[in-house]
Amino acid sequence: MQVILLERIEKLGQMGDVVSVKPGYARNFLLPQKKALRATDENRKHFDTQRAQLEAANLERRSEAEAVAAKMTDVVVTLVRQAGEAGQLYGSVNARDVAVAVTEAGYTVVRSQVALAQPIKTLGLHDVVVNLHPEVAVTVTANVARSMEEAEIQAQTGKALVGMEEEDEHEEEAAEEQAAAMFEHPEDAAELAEADLDAEAEAGDAADADDETAR
Repeated sequence: MQVILLERIEKLGQMGDVVSVKPGYARNFLLPQKKALRATDENRKHFDTQRAQLEAANLERRSEAEAVAAKMTDVVVTLVRQAGEAGQLYGSVNARDVAVAVTEAGYTVVRSQVALAQPIKTLGLHDVVVNLHPEVAVTVTANVARSMEEAEIQAQTGKALVGMEEEDEHEEEAAEEQAAAMFEHPEDAAELAEADLDAEAEAGDAADADDETAR
């Protein structure tokens, strides 16, 4: 199906371009959202007569979007979710969740404006692009954490708060393995203990020599 674009559409074209699209995409999105018109002779004439007005309206909307984008540059929204120690969410954060969070932060955004290629499935700070206008986009930060307290820590450190208990477990396992190895090879443990005693003896002899020199 051929349509006339009424605004810039990414990967399709600019305002006024006549492009071919799939009928379903046109009927379900472009036409009902008033982003395009069917490319009939009548609509072409209508567009030509209204083009200056449409361009002026688009310029006004773009200017408004740019003003909002300037205010949203440092916006960070917090989304609290349950997650495992490795940071994997029990679920996910999708475009709708981000849109709701940004709206609650004071900037009205709908799901279709959030450019999220796939749902967020891990804790941490995630950059998310929000399209305020076909020609204006801004990046906000989604701080996904288990609690508001952990979100604050993540915001301060810039890192996801994950794996703390696992790290402790790894350290304990390493200590246990070392101890087991010493029991398995007692001669090595004896040599290490003897070496430690020799080092202490040498240190004591050196200290005595220093005392004698001082006298």
